[in-house]
Amino acid sequence: MLVLEGGGRMDNRERVLASLNHRQPDKIPYDVQFTQKSHAQMVEFYGDPHFASKLGNCLTWLGCEPAESWKEVEPDIWEDQFGVRWDRSIDKDIGNVCNQQVTRENLRDYRFPDPSDPSRYAYTEKVLEQKADRFALVNFGFSLFERAWTLFGMENLLMAMVDDPQFAHELLDGILEFNLEVIEKACSFDIDAMIFGDDWGMQTGLIMGPRIWSEFIEPRIRQMYGLVHSRGKLVFIHSCGKVDKVFPELIECGVDVFNPFPPEVMDVFEIKKQYGSELSFYGGVSVQKTLPCGTVSEVREEAERLLDVVGRDGGYIAAPSHWIPADSKPENIAALIEVLQSQ
Repeated sequence: MLVLEGGGRMDNRERVLASLNHRQPDKIPYDVQFTQKSHAQMVEFYGDPHFASKLGNCLTWLGCEPAESWKEVEPDIWEDQFGVRWDRSIDKDIGNVCNQQVTRENLRDYRFPDPSDPSRYAYTEKVLEQKADRFALVNFGFSLFERAWTLFGMENLLMAMVDDPQFAHELLDGILEFNLEVIEKACSFDIDAMIFGDDWGMQTGLIMGPRIWSEFIEPRIRQMYGLVHSRGKLVFIHSCGKVDKVFPELIECGVDVFNPFPPEVMDVFEIKKQYGSELSFYGGVSVQKTLPCGTVSEVREEAERLLDVVGRDGGYIAAPSHWIPADSKPENIAALIEVLQSQ
């Protein structure tokens, strides 16, 4: 077991920092998050409404949305700070976009939310006063491509990238300007990292293909991630799907940690061999196969192999490859938690 100078064991923040510096921590850091339905199932399974606070997660998640940024305007229809409406009648965590805020005609009249609204950062400031030993991570979801399509529509955006690139660039530039101001403010606090959510992938590859990704996405994330680094913080990126084709570019853009590291679409052990000296990984436990369909012993075997192989020499935060969905078996989730806690 790795110990600190003076003989003390690592705390959770020190474990994360050691791992992200590609050093072997005393224990592999981990983080297990739940959707609302899976959380409710585990409350029933454990008979404990406070079980999640006892997991020993190594990350403290912080937000950067303003107070009252979500309003239920109709039953199960929630409006976000950008005026986008989400139908949550089925998916209670995110929902499906059910309006269009931006058009080709109104883009220059559209007003983004105020990035300097102090209520965005009040919770961050409060939590950091008592963050104890956990690694502080600011979550910036729907950060670029996703923000653009939620405002304009997925099909509309993909078509504009081909037949009206000037419009697509203007829309993304407006989002980028907003993002940079939020990043600047968030990084003025004593945080450790920012995680950017921006799903670019399908099960088979990039949604928009590598050429369009390189034209529209790469230059802007380079600015965003560069600003985070210039303030001495680390960069996490969450991008679902098979996006490993752009790992070399992500490394050049300054990504330190890739999430969700889904084993269904990439060989996580081979990826660690290929990119593990330059990139760290966060995730890796299958939420499409093992947690919902596997046995308890299969869950244990998968988790233990990830800890042993991907976690060797650092560069890994163990976790499910997404917030745990509702179809995961409670006994499998409990088995994963036990493996992580018993290191």
